Amino acid sequence: MSAPVTELRTPLKLDFTVTAGVQLSRFLTALLEGRIVGARCAVCARVYVPPRGACPTCAVPVVEPLLEIPDTGTVTTFCVVNIPFEGQKLVPPYVCATVLLDGADVPIFHLVGGVTPADVRVGLRVKARWLPVDARTPSLTCIEFFEPTGEPDAAPETIAGHI
Repeated sequence: MSAPVTELRTPLKLDFTVTAGVQLSRFLTALLEGRIVGARCAVCARVYVPPRGACPTCAVPVVEPLLEIPDTGTVTTFCVVNIPFEGQKLVPPYVCATVLLDGADVPIFHLVGGVTPADVRVGLRVKARWLPVDARTPSLTCIEFFEPTGEPDAAPETIAGHI
């Protein structure tokens, strides 16, 4: 009797097309312009970035006009990546974080740069560093990373519900 197969390596290619939809298309267009937009639910008043067609909490369509969201925010959680892996584009160590943008109610996941990983902390105030216009593609990569603003850290109670 032979041993069970526990691993199989084979070339794999997946081709797919994503249809962004109305709200996400507006979000991606705004990113190309160096802006961040979100949408507010008319029932619970939560502001979602990126905007959604319907509130995931209240299950009602989000029909209000898009809101301009500042490109500043607060680190709510973070992880220092120290281990290299296949296909990695960044050289460790680097920091991935959730950033609660000012005026939003749901943090986004992005990179933190312009600071040593040891200096990143919960509450750190950050600002988007945008790629040059000609280097942007319709994605969150329009923002190279978030870097410290130099402002004092946010008070813990301002981010407590977002950690």
